[in-house]
Amino acid sequence: MSDRLAVLPQYLLPKTALTNFAGRVAGAKGGAMTTRLIRWFVGKYDVNMAEAANPDIASYHSFNDFFTRALKPGARPLAEADLVCPVDGRISQFGAIEDDQIFQAKGHRFSTTALVGGDRALAAHFQHGSFANLYLSPRDYHRIHMPCDGKLTRMIYVPGELFSVNPTTARGIPGLFARNERVVCVFETAVGPFVMTLVGATIVGSMATVWHGVVNPPRQPDVCEWTYADQNIVLKKGEELGRFLLGSTVVMLFPKDTLHFNAQWQPAGPVRLGECMANLK
Repeated sequence: MSDRLAVLPQYLLPKTALTNFAGRVAGAKGGAMTTRLIRWFVGKYDVNMAEAANPDIASYHSFNDFFTRALKPGARPLAEADLVCPVDGRISQFGAIEDDQIFQAKGHRFSTTALVGGDRALAAHFQHGSFANLYLSPRDYHRIHMPCDGKLTRMIYVPGELFSVNPTTARGIPGLFARNERVVCVFETAVGPFVMTLVGATIVGSMATVWHGVVNPPRQPDVCEWTYADQNIVLKKGEELGRFLLGSTVVMLFPKDTLHFNAQWQPAGPVRLGECMANLK
């Protein structure tokens, strides 16, 4: 079956209703029922609880508490690199932005302008720049960290679809990451602006940042923006930026002529938080 045919049912599914229901279930404190759900999930996806700061499954009050669990100190040491990988997951795609076009999968691209919610001035900073799309599967650690030091300047919530973001869907749905709901975080760094985009998906109950808390729900019908020029929100390399309540994808944008990606990185390859992602030119 082709990828396009495989994703056709997603156009028909009531994705928002499913996502809202999943969010309620994940946030519920169901006692023994919650513990059974977590045990099933750990077994099905082979989650490594030995890495968790709290490995006791029965102690988590909700599925969300488990899903956004912290790691033990030292579980993800930071590499000696200018930019480190911000998540555990797999590489969807990475490389050069061609003019303003980001490669999604064979036959599919999307624009930086669409990704950031239509802000052409912001997107212009990344013309001919670099990008990285990283996919977090259900078994992965779901906190997102900073790849480098940065000062927060803006956050933009962009409403959108809630398609799955797994590899099959990325190959089958045009412009996927610029169609789905997303939270665009803009930072100023030593080499210029940097964007970290948290992309929503089916049953991703919410996305949260450390400075704002839960951004969605509620799901707004229009683009919303927060500016932080009057605040001094600085996050250091490796510090937590935010988290997904159920898994998804991050898309990063970097300016032109700023970095060289890790030579060992390959599309579909696994990555771990803290490993070398890139060094500056």
